[in-house]
Amino acid sequence: MARENKSKQVPLRGVGRPSSDEVLDIESKLLSVALQEFLDKGYGNASLERIVKQARVSKTTLYSRYPSKEHLFRAVVYQQISRIDPGAILRVDTSAPNLVEGLKAYANKMLELNLQGDMLEVNRLINSEASRFPELGAAAAERTRLGIERIEQFIKSCAEADAIACKAPKVVAEVFILLIRGWYTNVMLTNQPVSPKERQQWVDGAVNTLIASRSDW
Repeated sequence: MARENKSKQVPLRGVGRPSSDEVLDIESKLLSVALQEFLDKGYGNASLERIVKQARVSKTTLYSRYPSKEHLFRAVVYQQISRIDPGAILRVDTSAPNLVEGLKAYANKMLELNLQGDMLEVNRLINSEASRFPELGAAAAERTRLGIERIEQFIKSCAEADAIACKAPKVVAEVFILLIRGWYTNVMLTNQPVSPKERQQWVDGAVNTLIASRSDW
């Protein structure tokens, strides 16, 4: 059953160059409507025509921003990512960042967000249709790359603060991010109910195991 579209209708804008606030409103509306369309219809059956009609914008407006369905989907995914402030989670602004606490906080927050609401549904959409639409896999890979870059920089900061050399921070970051991704993918595919306590216990064990080999990093 199609989910109820909660996007609010907006009046058509008058003729003329849009203001900066109107541009932001257009972007927000397009991405909101697009997200709903992708979740309701799936990526393959999503219609750009339905999106522009629901968002009450012209095709020219849509294509000037997102020349294809792939570009639009990537924008939806990026919007979800941009709502997260990794610096605040990792507390990179402190004079002495804590590697263990930072990694645990990041893992817990990412798992919490990815296993609920629209982020969970987008993850399920990517998993179910990526074999037919490689661009979905590319969007997921881009999201993973951004996560790896964030953690790599955090590891470097901690190595400097702790005066502990790290020869391969990118490799360690890849291992960490893929650990998280593997765990939530398993939970998502098996529909296992996981409590916050169970999630935190797994994160503690995974991070402690990774940190145990820090001298080899």
